[in-house]
Amino acid sequence: MTPQNAAQNIPENVILRAEKISKLYPGTTALNNVDFNVYRGKVNVLVGENGAGKSTLMKILAGVEQPTSGQMFLEGKEVTFKSVRDAGEQGIGIIFQELNLFPNLNIAENIFIARELKKNRAEIDHAAQIKRAKALLERLEHPIDPSTLVSDLRIGQQQIVEIAKALSHDVNILIMDEPTSALSEEEVEVLFRIINELKSHGVAIIYISHRLEELTRIGDYITVLRDGNLRDEQPMKDIDVPWIIRQMVGEASVESVKPKAHTAGKEVLRVESLTLPRQGGGFTVDHLSLSLRAGEILGIYGLMGAGRSELFECLMGLHPEASGNITLDGQPIMSHTPLDTRIRQGITLIPEDRQREGLVPILSVEDNMTLASLWKYLKAGFHIDEAKKKKSVHQKIKEMSIKVSSPQVAVSSLSGGNQQKVVIGKSLLASPKVLLMDEPTRGIDVGAKTEVFQIVGELASQGLGIIFVTSELKEILAISDRVIVMSKGKITGEFTRAEATEHALVSASAVGHDIASAKKIR
Repeated sequence: MTPQNAAQNIPENVILRAEKISKLYPGTTALNNVDFNVYRGKVNVLVGENGAGKSTLMKILAGVEQPTSGQMFLEGKEVTFKSVRDAGEQGIGIIFQELNLFPNLNIAENIFIARELKKNRAEIDHAAQIKRAKALLERLEHPIDPSTLVSDLRIGQQQIVEIAKALSHDVNILIMDEPTSALSEEEVEVLFRIINELKSHGVAIIYISHRLEELTRIGDYITVLRDGNLRDEQPMKDIDVPWIIRQMVGEASVESVKPKAHTAGKEVLRVESLTLPRQGGGFTVDHLSLSLRAGEILGIYGLMGAGRSELFECLMGLHPEASGNITLDGQPIMSHTPLDTRIRQGITLIPEDRQREGLVPILSVEDNMTLASLWKYLKAGFHIDEAKKKKSVHQKIKEMSIKVSSPQVAVSSLSGGNQQKVVIGKSLLASPKVLLMDEPTRGIDVGAKTEVFQIVGELASQGLGIIFVTSELKEILAISDRVIVMSKGKITGEFTRAEATEHALVSASAVGHDIASAKKIR
């Protein structure tokens, strides 16, 4: 079909159409003759497992990459985008899955990067940028000081900045790749209101998320990719979550995963009166005490800002100003023990932000997996036993079913789910007694989530003590042996597997009282 004939066959309510798009990489077909319609003034949902080709397709639509073959039609005319700026000039904006911010610049500078507001041709109008940025953040109901350095923001706040940056453009099509992966429920509600506002002004939204329930709530059309191929396209009103899962993976969701049978053993970790002072007064972690047994899966639930990640950072020795008593396997740990010593003693962390804190993108899978355990491969002083190291990596890749052609490829070439498995594998190669997992399923698809939780269950059955943080209620109820809830740095609820319900956890997360008060809720 000629471009002219193809354009004539595009429905009037389709603002952008990608036709027969293919993208080939050495040894990999990321997209294979994919058609994708973007309907004007609608939320166009795109789903698929990690590695299905979603992000590759979005990068092509946003001008980050060019297709190997295929055509794109914008407002009925064939277009080619050679860069993000090129696509932006034609009204297409994108919020990337992996945050694309400069940590050494402030919020306002990040929002207006490469298109700064000027007083004259040479001088940047910083005051105007601060004023505009403040208005955007207030629109998102998140009044952070625009002069704050991005490096000082937590991952959820950085996500808000990315959204503000996208909203600062005058766009007709806005691509949102996992925009809610690091947001609290309240922040998600704000974003949905913004989406409805944009729709009312005729803006088309392309929306990617692994939170399937939210897709059926805000989506108008849904397109499913599987292994780089178009699986189906339907109006959202005609389908449901089980249909989405069947089209994506053909199997049950993570909520139906049953942990492998395991029995909790002796106490492996005890934390007593752990305290982290907050700058300006008060406590981020407020005299918190907990215990963990070998082979136990302890879930921690709480809203953003509850102190969950800071708790993990204290357990890893990252805050010398913290105080309290920590006992590991019956032995006290010094409160100011450095990170590498904590790892050798038997505590490892899978961080919330795998790109910034869990991986070195330019290094290979093998080098990333052994970063935390190189000391185990030393021989004759400072020489690395390469054969032993490679054997360990190959074995862990096989055990965890990491999809990679070779351990020598750059970890950045892997899908999000497989990158997360690499981060988990890195921790496991250090032979921990306690594994801390901070939002381990953030930004990965339903199939990868299932695999991650199968790994968690297997590790618990082998006697590893696991504490994991998640904002997903269904996940924490599915996998935990016991759940504690945090609010304002304190434990406000503690529930056995039988006692834990969505209502109980949400109620406990909304209070700032002590545990006795919270238990009255249930």
